[in-house]
Amino acid sequence: MISIVLDAMGSDDRPAPEVEAAVIASNKFDVNILPVGDEGDLAKLLNEIEGDKSKIKIIHAPEALDMSDHIQEARQKTQNTMRVGMELVKNGEAQAFVTAGNTGMAMYFAKKVFGDIKGVIRPCLCAIFPVKDGRCVILDIGANAECRPEFLVQFAQMGSIYAKCMLDCNEPKVGLLSNGEEEGKGNNLVRETYPLLKDNIDNFIGNVEGKELFGGEVDVVVTDGFTGNVLLKSTEAVAKLIVNVLRKNLMATLRTKIGALLAKPAFGSLRKMLVPAEIGAAPLLGIDGLVFVGHGRSATRAMVSSVLIAKQAIEANLLESLRISISDTL
Repeated sequence: MISIVLDAMGSDDRPAPEVEAAVIASNKFDVNILPVGDEGDLAKLLNEIEGDKSKIKIIHAPEALDMSDHIQEARQKTQNTMRVGMELVKNGEAQAFVTAGNTGMAMYFAKKVFGDIKGVIRPCLCAIFPVKDGRCVILDIGANAECRPEFLVQFAQMGSIYAKCMLDCNEPKVGLLSNGEEEGKGNNLVRETYPLLKDNIDNFIGNVEGKELFGGEVDVVVTDGFTGNVLLKSTEAVAKLIVNVLRKNLMATLRTKIGALLAKPAFGSLRKMLVPAEIGAAPLLGIDGLVFVGHGRSATRAMVSSVLIAKQAIEANLLESLRISISDTL
């Protein structure tokens, strides 16, 4: 049976969302969940939750990383939940690690525990965006604020593998995020990256703007981590605005309430597409282990979705596919 380690001390409201998600996900997806945190605290909380807990095994880790921790403080916490949890995966006691903790700390300890896949220049954080008639892989979304052109070429390679394994996209079309479609548009990084992608990446379609991305014309979009993170957070903010405005207006009058009731399935589909909690955590691609990082504000539903993403990656043999793809380029 698949076993997934869940950092119980990652989210802003830790550990309640993680422990609740462990119970739900272990039963819904038929997987073993190993929540990592203070054993006494987690056991007490787990006892208060109804449901079958036979697939849950608490792993004791006395220390937790805080969002405000600097790297020096993190290093001193040698028994923190991230490190202890990742070591379980490294030692073969589980197949993937999920956290809603600090992205920088997750990257740091993942590199310490697992190292990079041989040949990887720089790991990156990958997200799946809802687009017209499907989904699109975006990377990097925050692991590397400063990038060189060769980083983005490898991001495109890893993003293509992710699209094939996780989205069943046999020949993913790859685009380079820019402020114009024409070759030669963009900043220095974009202009220098374009010819490298053209020469090294199959199905590279050129520069793409937001309209091509959300129009579903591309399957993988690469950018630097700074730009990708701004894109991610802006998109989440717009999605939240749309959902809130719709809710407010649909509940404004009796007529709109009736209309909302009739259109409930359609609005449910829209909400599922727009709300980040339905998508879950993002993988750190390039790390020689399956590590998934969710948003710090992740509630129970988001953590459940994160476990599902990890399970799907294990079943799709994502890590080995990445290893093979990178080794073929060496």
